[in-house]
Amino acid sequence: MVLHPMPGQPRVILLKPLVTSPLIEVGEFSYYDDPDDPTAFETRNVLYHYGPEKLIIGKFCALGTGVRFIMNGANHRMDGPSTFPFPTMGGAWSNHFDLLTGLPSRGDTIVGNDVWFGNGATVMPGVRIGHGAIVSTGSVVVGDVPDYGIVGGNPARLIRTRYSDEDIARLLAVAWWDWPLDHLTEHVPTIMSGSITDLEAAGRAVPRSASGG
Repeated sequence: MVLHPMPGQPRVILLKPLVTSPLIEVGEFSYYDDPDDPTAFETRNVLYHYGPEKLIIGKFCALGTGVRFIMNGANHRMDGPSTFPFPTMGGAWSNHFDLLTGLPSRGDTIVGNDVWFGNGATVMPGVRIGHGAIVSTGSVVVGDVPDYGIVGGNPARLIRTRYSDEDIARLLAVAWWDWPLDHLTEHVPTIMSGSITDLEAAGRAVPRSASGG
């Protein structure tokens, strides 16, 4: 819950102790890196967030500078001659606010655990990004990203998956991000550079009373 986890690096900020909006949920240790003002994440990086859709970010996610989440409030009507949102301008036009209700929604935007976002990536409304995924620099993510998938481009396309389907299932079963902190700390080298077999062995050593938290 320390706002700035890296001494001498004010550009890096943990998001969980920062966010105040009830429409944003962030897991432990997920961080945002920005040389200008990382504390403005809620207003500069989560855009058109009027609700009720939520932005949910898991644990241990790394967000590069300029990562933005476009929320469903950005939608305009497209079934008439004009897409301009007249009622939002106020005055007599506000009498027609019913024209802005019931716009299509893709639901919550959900980011799994251990996801790495490159600089300037953009995530569109209602996207679901799986655990262990990598979103390349400058990508515009318009569709769901599978667990441990690497995507890139505009629109972002799946470049490859980091592991085979069988190994992805093994990694998801281990779910190291849910380990108790002391056990996770003990096995940082395995988490960062070990094999899946090593990770599974470490996972079997998690105290039963503390696992799955």
